[in-house]
Amino acid sequence: MPGSRLGYDLLRVRLRRFTRMLHGAEKHEVRALHRTRVASRRLRELLPVLQLEARLTRTLGRRLRKLTARLGPLRELDVTLELIDELRGSERYDADAIDQIRAEIVEEREAALNRLPAKWPAREVRRLGLKLGHLSDRIESNEKGSSRSSATRGLRWAVDARVHRRAGALREAIESAGSVYLPDRLHVVRISMKKFRYALELAAEVAGNRGLSPQLRLLKRNQDLLGRWHDRQVLIDRIRQAQASLGPPVLNTWRRLDGLMATLEEDCRRLHARYVREAAALVVVCGNVSGRTLAARRAS
Repeated sequence: MPGSRLGYDLLRVRLRRFTRMLHGAEKHEVRALHRTRVASRRLRELLPVLQLEARLTRTLGRRLRKLTARLGPLRELDVTLELIDELRGSERYDADAIDQIRAEIVEEREAALNRLPAKWPAREVRRLGLKLGHLSDRIESNEKGSSRSSATRGLRWAVDARVHRRAGALREAIESAGSVYLPDRLHVVRISMKKFRYALELAAEVAGNRGLSPQLRLLKRNQDLLGRWHDRQVLIDRIRQAQASLGPPVLNTWRRLDGLMATLEEDCRRLHARYVREAAALVVVCGNVSGRTLAARRAS
């Protein structure tokens, strides 16, 4: 198919993004840490469709997942600090309570930064990048050894199967969450939506399509929405921890934290209401994409 991309090309694009961010991540730059995690997730989404040996796919996926997990706590603290700084500009939130929580998170982040060098296996991460580079060369040799149409067809079949599975998982999560505000189930929707979006973006790249489709725009909008919800939910949990760690009962401090938490919970419910209005459209997208991928496989 004209304009379609092969597996080695998709791997190299993602690998370049991954390795480009490593230097900044080692220096603990906020943006680089975030992009390193995103790049590792996109690599994990691609590996299973490259039709590699199962053991190699599991090993590489496990190493990438471990890297993502190591960077997770620090990234969450950075996001929480960004949210707090955003809230400080609004009169809706108690400034003293926000400052108290911010001071605790800044202290926790400094401790996390001090621990990171011990957990950041620079040599192992760079070795992983080299291994993925050699793997892309091997895949290129295999794909160029067969016809382009044959290589593309095999890749598209694998990607379509993954898209179909991701769509089913998101539809199931949305239906399970319903319209009642249940944070645990809403979190499952958020994670399922992120995975479905990555799979759909991969399918678009394989087909050589550029730009965001209406389906991807809908997914991105709602992923951002649920991301804002999740950030506030994390901050609420931290406020609860701060309340629990207070020494002698300080009624005024407790009330301030309680008021901040109530305002954030109000934000969460408002964001949830916006998501509920879009849930039906998301289910339709899941059904349409699943139907289209199945029809394409039957036709081929």
